[in-house]
Amino acid sequence: MPAIGVFALQGDVREHLQALTALGAAAFPVRRPRELDQCDGLVLPGGESTTMAKLARTFELLDPIRERVKAGMPTFGTCAGMILLADRIEGGTADQETIGGLDVTVRRNAFGRQVDSFEADLDFAGLPAPVHAVFIRAPWVEQTGPDVEVLAEAHGHPVAVRQGHLMATSFHPEVDGDGRVHRLFLDLVQG
Repeated sequence: MPAIGVFALQGDVREHLQALTALGAAAFPVRRPRELDQCDGLVLPGGESTTMAKLARTFELLDPIRERVKAGMPTFGTCAGMILLADRIEGGTADQETIGGLDVTVRRNAFGRQVDSFEADLDFAGLPAPVHAVFIRAPWVEQTGPDVEVLAEAHGHPVAVRQGHLMATSFHPEVDGDGRVHRLFLDLVQG
């Protein structure tokens, strides 16, 4: 049973913990470096990417997460978590920091404001039936590097990607009760 941490300084932490626990993972919140040390894998949830990065810096988690990601720790970012994993951001603040590691350019709030949130059924690589995706002030991927695999698209843009030990979605797989996208991440951790 893999030990999966969920970055818990801001964002939809509880929903990820529930989704992972339902799949048999030992899931726990990560607020300190000592909790990060216990992780076989890490989830960076949706929330507000600039706030999450600033809090990670304040709580001395940003650099330890960067080091673990660089060292190969499987990491899954959803919505704001996708932005945090991206090497490049469009529409971010001038001082916005990321964890990086994912060779993509991500556009913040690409689908619009909160009122433009939407749901869609997406074909998802490796899954036999579509995934019901919930997009809330979501980013999309503008550009991918050569080693990035696109897993799903919406409105002509990648919204789910994988590169080695990193996986990211623009949408919130933790809210639909499906579990299949989290299962793909657990497979990545156990693989």
